[in-house]
Amino acid sequence: MREIVLDTETTGLDSNNGDRIVEIGIIELENHVQTGNYFHYYLNPEKNSDLQALKIHGLNSDFLKDKPKFIDIADQFMNFVSDSKIIIHNAPFDLGFINSELRKCDKVELDNIIIDTMLLAKKIFVGQSVGLDSLCRKFDIDISNREIHGALKDAKLLSHVYLELIGGKQTKLDFTNELNITNLDYQHSTLDINSLYKNNKTRIQKNIFLNIDDNELHRRNIKEIPNSIWKKLKS
Repeated sequence: MREIVLDTETTGLDSNNGDRIVEIGIIELENHVQTGNYFHYYLNPEKNSDLQALKIHGLNSDFLKDKPKFIDIADQFMNFVSDSKIIIHNAPFDLGFINSELRKCDKVELDNIIIDTMLLAKKIFVGQSVGLDSLCRKFDIDISNREIHGALKDAKLLSHVYLELIGGKQTKLDFTNELNITNLDYQHSTLDINSLYKNNKTRIQKNIFLNIDDNELHRRNIKEIPNSIWKKLKS
């Protein structure tokens, strides 16, 4: 069973108001196990990011001006995604941007099964914060190097969070009894939380090592950005 875990960085918060994708990262899972295959691009959005977005991803126009536009990688993106189930945290946000980009390319919008890990987490951690950082801390996943957000890095972290949300690593041993929550039925799904966490022992911190050393790659790219906002914030 193939699934993909997807994340984006954007110029702002509103795809309907002209904001664009500046980075897209996708991790491939097979039967809940990372395969090592990935899809990753920095993208030229043909506009400036707003200040708040820059503070999150640090990808300014000088760095992005020679990167491909979404239309240049749209076919590769669609081929990689294929008909696989897509795992996204706060799915309406990323899907809104992706479908907006696809419409600009005269491509068909995504019609895949979507699992929104934010909604899944809200069913488990009722009334608690379910942002990616918070969930990583709840599951003892190391985020000490996440001061700069990156789409591929966050997709990697989300793949581990997703695995924890559906029951932990033991799920990959039982492919016939997977938790199947689609974009149509997750609002009505039920999780037996007592069974899910029964007899759980205290777990040591999980140090997540990225297969392609994307954290170091992202740091190097940030250093190459002329007039980087990160240098200004540290000054």
